[in-house]
Amino acid sequence: MPLYVYSITAEDHPCRLDGAHGVGADPSALRTISAGPLKAVVSDVNQEIRPKRRDLTAHQEVQERLMADGTVLPLQFGYVAADDVAVSEALQSNAEGYLAALGRLQDCAEYHVRASQADEAPLLKQVLEDLPEARDLNDRIRGGDRDPGLPIALGEMVAREVQARQEDLAASLSEALIPLSREHLLHPSSGSDFLNLSLLVPDEHKDNLRAAEADIARDIDGSVDLRFSGPLPPYSFV
Repeated sequence: MPLYVYSITAEDHPCRLDGAHGVGADPSALRTISAGPLKAVVSDVNQEIRPKRRDLTAHQEVQERLMADGTVLPLQFGYVAADDVAVSEALQSNAEGYLAALGRLQDCAEYHVRASQADEAPLLKQVLEDLPEARDLNDRIRGGDRDPGLPIALGEMVAREVQARQEDLAASLSEALIPLSREHLLHPSSGSDFLNLSLLVPDEHKDNLRAAEADIARDIDGSVDLRFSGPLPPYSFV
């Protein structure tokens, strides 16, 4: 029977899963498959598992339950194996890599840091005040100059400056936070975010991270929306 695979752990992980619910409309009991120094947490499935809220939540809750008792290698949502034999063979054939990854992630959790411009008006105003060229173009437009190239030139100038300032702020935030992590990943920014940073933070530094979050929130302009999330399963670092 096909198996949904949630995580890989060391053999000595307690895997206390009583009361946890697996994926699927009628979830099977969670269980483990052992192979040498490793084991995988799985449940039987008899249907295609799609990313519905119910199943995404169940997947995440299993990871968090396991994290509370030790280090895990969380699999991304949706991983299905053919049967117990396939899982056991995968654990055996990749044992060295899995054990190394468990060592890297030991006593750590993932944290995400995202930043976006909550209100662009103060930044745009500051750019116009700081750049004489932009201020001159803006004054000409407001004074009635109908040159169609002026708004385009002003928009491009302001956009370049806004991007440069956001990149500088993102670099400054990263510089303050990365030393608190064991590893980090800087993801491409998307949407309105100009910073999308994943940190693998040792448990011994989590209080320092929260203190840094409070310090940054106090120092940055209120027009910047800074979002921290975690502790999370270390998906980005598996």
